[in-house]
Amino acid sequence: MPGLRRLVAANFLLAGVALAAFSAHAAPVVQSAPVPPEMRAGFFAVTVNNQRIDVAQAAAHYDFASFDTTGPVEITVTAADPHFWDAGVEIEPWRLGLRATHVRGEPQTIRFRLPHPAKLVLSRPGDFLNHARMLSLFAGVPPAPAPTGPKVTIVPAGVHRESLNPQSGETIYLEPGAYVLGSLNLWKVENVKVLGRGTIVYDGPQNPRDDQGWMQRPDWHCIGAFDAHNVEIDGLTCIVRSRTWSIQMKDSTGFRFDDLRLIGGNPGNANQDGMDWLGGGDTVVNDAFLRASDDDLAVQGNWDGYTDADMLRPGQDVDNILVEHSELSTSISNIVRMGWPRKIFNSRNFTLRDSDVLDAGIGACGQTFGLFGFWGADGAKGDHSGLRFENILLDHWYSLAQIEQEQPVLHGIVFRNIWALDQPPLVASTLAGDVRDVTFDNVKVGQTRATSVAALPLVISGGAAPPTFAPAPALTAGFRVDPPVFVPGQKVTLTAQAAPGAQYAWLFGDGTTAHRRRVRHRFPDALGTELDGKNGAGRFRVLLHVTDKNGHEDWAAQDLVAVAQWHKPVAAAGPVETGLGWKLYAGSWTALPDFTALAPVRTGVSSGLAADAQGIAQYATVWSGLLRVPADGGYVFRLIDRDGARLVLDGVEVARTGPAFAQVCGSPGNALRIDTGSIGLRAGLHTMRVEALNTASQGAPRLLWEGSGIPPGEVPPEAYAHEEAAGSAGSLPQAASR
Repeated sequence: MPGLRRLVAANFLLAGVALAAFSAHAAPVVQSAPVPPEMRAGFFAVTVNNQRIDVAQAAAHYDFASFDTTGPVEITVTAADPHFWDAGVEIEPWRLGLRATHVRGEPQTIRFRLPHPAKLVLSRPGDFLNHARMLSLFAGVPPAPAPTGPKVTIVPAGVHRESLNPQSGETIYLEPGAYVLGSLNLWKVENVKVLGRGTIVYDGPQNPRDDQGWMQRPDWHCIGAFDAHNVEIDGLTCIVRSRTWSIQMKDSTGFRFDDLRLIGGNPGNANQDGMDWLGGGDTVVNDAFLRASDDDLAVQGNWDGYTDADMLRPGQDVDNILVEHSELSTSISNIVRMGWPRKIFNSRNFTLRDSDVLDAGIGACGQTFGLFGFWGADGAKGDHSGLRFENILLDHWYSLAQIEQEQPVLHGIVFRNIWALDQPPLVASTLAGDVRDVTFDNVKVGQTRATSVAALPLVISGGAAPPTFAPAPALTAGFRVDPPVFVPGQKVTLTAQAAPGAQYAWLFGDGTTAHRRRVRHRFPDALGTELDGKNGAGRFRVLLHVTDKNGHEDWAAQDLVAVAQWHKPVAAAGPVETGLGWKLYAGSWTALPDFTALAPVRTGVSSGLAADAQGIAQYATVWSGLLRVPADGGYVFRLIDRDGARLVLDGVEVARTGPAFAQVCGSPGNALRIDTGSIGLRAGLHTMRVEALNTASQGAPRLLWEGSGIPPGEVPPEAYAHEEAAGSAGSLPQAASR
């Protein structure tokens, strides 16, 4: 390989820190390779144990920093925009229970402690789509020394503008700080190893407005494999900036990926899968991080183009894929997608387990996106079996499963220990066609284990067999809180449901942990886990992980709100009736308008968030009235809408859904968006107002609440009220707060 030198040992380049011998009690050693100037990013500045770590530009608005450590570290992140963190800080995966704090006097700087190596993403709450500015931190353990031998090629630190084309039997070692601007081409080779801590940056010539990324050719992907076998890839970072599939394996087997880091983003926000299997299989993916602009993991028998002949040409079998201990994130599409309309192929034994879904795609492309999508439509054929999804935590998600197969059969699908603990599904799951032998075993949505089709929810059609819901698991996590209403600094007792021989791990959502069945804890402030607490109330996302010596495990979660400022109820001036007054305004807007300058075209009263818009294509609606709060408490509200909506209680904004996000592939309207907010409310009547747009989509917003003895669920009609004389609560005074 021209320009790459063969060495006997690795030539480590460290950022001012030499790796030396240390005892179990020595200070952690941190090492990081410098980032070349042309790869360096400038928006974030990162220190690890007060040592500056270079930040690299990835793709889209994503940056990343990599370092190795021998112990716990303190991390600070400073944004170039002094107001960047004003909206809050989210650190994923939630399984780690991390929480940042603001550095006093430096609003643009946050700090947190990382107790062990991990792969993290830092962003602002709700900001996870393709335009989001996100920082990935890859904290690893020091790598093994470079291998030696006649067939070992060392890629030294620095920038290399050429692709890697290993031959059979060759080992390539990329030193820390090695950046290869090109591809890793594995074309008809076997027994190849690619090791080390290097980065491949792929920015190819694909048309940014079209789908050419499927093509099988060298120098067309970050990693492209054709008829390759027995390949080990360990410690590699893949950056993909163009509109192409990131890692494509065609008719290839025997691949092993360890400690893979992949970040992809392109302006089109599409056609940039994470990993694709086109025939072959026998693959293990362990400890990977994937952030893609399409399906994270995709399985097909072939993909040769879009003509009728290409789509109908039978593909090769895909067998035996295991993805475990990984973190998966996408700005659009599915986490796992198999099948495609008209495609003909068979598959067996796909497993995703012991992993975290950080951000699942939103919207639809003919089929709604989800954790798992199987799209066997329009005459698709194949026998597909042995699909397992096990021990998976969903941070942000859209739907669980969209499964359709026309012929002959899709069978043997198991969802076991799926923990979707923070929000409901935005869209129902589906089973359609020749689908049978589907099992849901301890699928938790919010605080409840789903035991029926309605509880998921799930829509069954086209002759699909009803699924099986397994009995209650051997170990169940759950807990109670006393008192349920508290202020920052007040002692709160949390008691886990008892289980013989169980071990309990609490993550309080404030960066601290505990390990007993009954614990006492003081939540430090009213900012919440994501530092986005406003209105004097902060939502802490409390997680409980329960395990036993037999290998059983379960998770539970609750939102606990520390209230520093209470909103008092109002006194109605006259008789109060159930329902909300509404006003409908005709027109088309890209954002919620100033309604004070508009005249409604219709008015009325409804039992909930509904209005008569018959005959009007584009409009905005305002519902106003009162909310009956049954008891003092810190309440969490979730607002769900497609085109844009906001919730105002007692004159303060509690929730506002994100900007409209168009569905793709001809699916009409916008994707559903969700926003969460918390507020401290005294028992009684509180003024409320919901505003919503309908410019591209149909349907009214959904409003959910929980708190003070109310489990997560829709706000019921009897909680809405309005003054009889006024027809709405618009004339009520604003509630006082203290």
